[in-house]
Amino acid sequence: MSNDGTITTSPAALKEWAVTVRALEQGRQIVVLRKGGISEETRKFQLASKDFYLMPAYEHQRRELLKEGDKELLDEVLGEWEGPEASHIVISSRAHVAEDILITDQEVLDRIRELHIWTDDFAMERLKWKRRDPLHVLLLRVYRLPQPLQLPMEPSFTGCKSWIAAGPPLEADGANPVLDDEEFERRCSEIRCLLRTDGEH
Repeated sequence: MSNDGTITTSPAALKEWAVTVRALEQGRQIVVLRKGGISEETRKFQLASKDFYLMPAYEHQRRELLKEGDKELLDEVLGEWEGPEASHIVISSRAHVAEDILITDQEVLDRIRELHIWTDDFAMERLKWKRRDPLHVLLLRVYRLPQPLQLPMEPSFTGCKSWIAAGPPLEADGANPVLDDEEFERRCSEIRCLLRTDGEH
């Protein structure tokens, strides 16, 4: 990424539930929780890039793992989805990883329960899956693209994996941050403080 925040090379795309992408785009949260997908080559989550597009994944979203007040977001994104036979996928945002915090303790993870759309059960499932591996709590600076990208659907876009090659170079000139600098840093500081473990200063 250049100094002005412009993506100038072909980036990766991180697959996330469409409802989570929408929450990030609306500034409801700045975190995602990752341990890797079932089809991951390494079986572990690895940060392929600190700058990437957010690719919405519509299948396998679970309503019961969303807080009551955020379930309308799922209805919203599903209402826009053309279904499994969709010929294109629309990407409307990109993200920069401000920090990658590793968590192994449920009590620590519970401290940020009010700062995302998921239920405690969702967070617990993410933490317990592949128990020996830490959970990545990614703090994301999200940018809305001035024009959504419409990518022709490809077989490589499907499956339970975290990273997708976004294809040919995709320009993101003029992308605007969802949160201003002051608000984003305030939220990052809040999360860092909450996730600080005993002995850390």
